[in-house]
Amino acid sequence: MRPLGKRGAWRVTTYFTAVESYYKGRPQAVRGCPKLHCTRGGTPLGSYPADFLKVIQTEGSGRITAGPRKGRYLNWSHSVGWWLDTATRDSGARPLRPWGSAAADKDVLTRGRRFVVADCGRQENGRPVPAKVCAAFRRASWTVTDLFRPGYGGQHHADVYIGEETGPGFRRYYTTLLGATLGAA
Repeated sequence: MRPLGKRGAWRVTTYFTAVESYYKGRPQAVRGCPKLHCTRGGTPLGSYPADFLKVIQTEGSGRITAGPRKGRYLNWSHSVGWWLDTATRDSGARPLRPWGSAAADKDVLTRGRRFVVADCGRQENGRPVPAKVCAAFRRASWTVTDLFRPGYGGQHHADVYIGEETGPGFRRYYTTLLGATLGAA
């Protein structure tokens, strides 16, 4: 395995798709676009738990699990606002692949670049990454399908998609790897 960049120099962050049934906040109405390829729409899209909406605004998408839009995805982007979709997508409208899609600064990793996590480094608190968590990251093969806005991601930063929430144990995979080593896949 050929390392990408300097060994132990990468910061790997994660993002995921929220699942509505895991949130119980007060319902909040949302307006936006009823379909993909619309910007700043004003159509009522339903009401959802406020804590679910807050997570979507950080992570980018959430799967709706109740009501007439059950099974669809509520997505958020600063440049688009809210919209409903049949999938969770990257900025190029391609469906995300759990444990496979990644984003990076194009000056660091170009679109289409495949990589693996060869060494997990440590957690943000300085502790080792739990063995089970590191093993999951090391088994995956990632492809850069999305690019950060120039300068947003920074040198030696990759953001990897880990899929939909699966329950309380899922959050152990929602982590940051500091001092990781990436290798060419």
